[in-house]
Amino acid sequence: MSAGPAKKGILAGLRFTSLRLRLVVVFALVALTAAVSASAIAYWLNREAVLTRTQNSALNDFRQEMQNRAATLPARPSEDDLRRTAEQMAGGSAGYSVLLLGERDAGKPIIAASNPDVFTLADVPKALQDAVETKRELSAANAYEYHLFWLRTERGRTPYLVGGTRIINGGPTGYMFKSLEPEQKDLNSLAWSLGIATGLALLGSALLAQAAATTVLRPVHRLGEAARRLGEGELDTRLRVSGTDELAELSRTFNSAAESLQKKVADMSAREESSRRFVADMSHELRTPLTALTAVTEVLEDEQDSLDPMIAPAVSLVVSEVRRLGDLVENLMEVTRFDAGTARLVLDDVDVADQVTACIDARAWLDAVDLDAERGIVARLDPRRLDVILANLIGNALKHGGSPVRVSVRTESVEDGEEELVIEVRDHGPGIPEDVLPRVFDRFYKASASRPRSEGSGLGLSIAMENALIHGGSITAANSPDGDGAVFVLRLPQDASRIERGLQTRSSQGEEEGDAR
Repeated sequence: MSAGPAKKGILAGLRFTSLRLRLVVVFALVALTAAVSASAIAYWLNREAVLTRTQNSALNDFRQEMQNRAATLPARPSEDDLRRTAEQMAGGSAGYSVLLLGERDAGKPIIAASNPDVFTLADVPKALQDAVETKRELSAANAYEYHLFWLRTERGRTPYLVGGTRIINGGPTGYMFKSLEPEQKDLNSLAWSLGIATGLALLGSALLAQAAATTVLRPVHRLGEAARRLGEGELDTRLRVSGTDELAELSRTFNSAAESLQKKVADMSAREESSRRFVADMSHELRTPLTALTAVTEVLEDEQDSLDPMIAPAVSLVVSEVRRLGDLVENLMEVTRFDAGTARLVLDDVDVADQVTACIDARAWLDAVDLDAERGIVARLDPRRLDVILANLIGNALKHGGSPVRVSVRTESVEDGEEELVIEVRDHGPGIPEDVLPRVFDRFYKASASRPRSEGSGLGLSIAMENALIHGGSITAANSPDGDGAVFVLRLPQDASRIERGLQTRSSQGEEEGDAR
């Protein structure tokens, strides 16, 4: 029996955690997006700045060296002149290799490199060679026939900067080849730093999200706990309000609603208590004159055969109405006991078949009831209340369904391995209208409003249900599947001792709370 609340608690905890998780995930995603975007922008800006600065420095130095050294070479330089010049150009602080192309004679090119093991003409992309060797027409927008061109390339996994230009008026063509590996290492270090910074930002955002989630969810959790206590009947539950934000406003709204509810429930309880006391007092006060009326009607009933034929019908009507009034008063007294919570079980071991037979025999229904009950089915319950239930169910079936009424008794196993007593009362009348079925156990409810003064008080089935509930059982009403009459099914635990102990425990707790107040 304890698995249900535990399961609900676990589910509530999971829901609480999932809300916290969603908040943390949202914070983390926002922080991750911001950090990644900022890191990517910073990396791109730094990468462009580093590469641009390095290539501009190298290209400017190469252009200057071409002007200062390569331009001073003779028109037909020797291979040694080219090599010596290339080595001088590469020996500067720029840290690049140089390749010079010239002509020994017309149509006889010579090539010299500052470091042939590092840089050869094969390392110069064909597109760059074509761009450098292309002679351009002079114009207002173009003052030189040849220009300096460059591009970035890779050899293996190492990036390189390759640039080239040609000396005007028949000078040599020069190419430079500079490794960008130091810059790549610097950029990789920057990327790692930005990645670490992004991870720290993500961790920080998760911690901040956890703190924010705790700050937000703690009032929500308190609100949920207060709502649960309020639903359990603790109408004096209130929330402590602090701050002026939306959660504080929600707490004020809850407190206002709880205060209004408590006031309305108190007013309703007072009115209900007043009405219950009035009914109880009225029923008690009616018993004395009703006793006298009953005695008089019994005398009149005994003398009815000797009365004037004109008076006999009136006497018969008075007798029946006095009996009806007596039943109504008894029913009202019983209802007030249930409403006041003073109804108690007086348990005994009962042979159910004998009890049903005694109920039918006491009311002279033996000829109208078909009983299907094996002897030996023993249940521990309150025999007086079982008699009230059976009398109301069988009497209702006889009155509205007509005889024969079939009563069957059996036992069924329930989930906990215990046995359950099942008593089924079936009639063969027209059945119960579908719109009436949900209300057959309501107090003072009658299916036909045109017959408000029928023999019944409208309390019989309601009292039967109350007596079943106090045993820990129930009664259900339905129409027979074959359309032949109505079926009332009474289900009671075969041993109501546990229910009785629970009622006594709740009663003692109620008395203690009353004393505390």
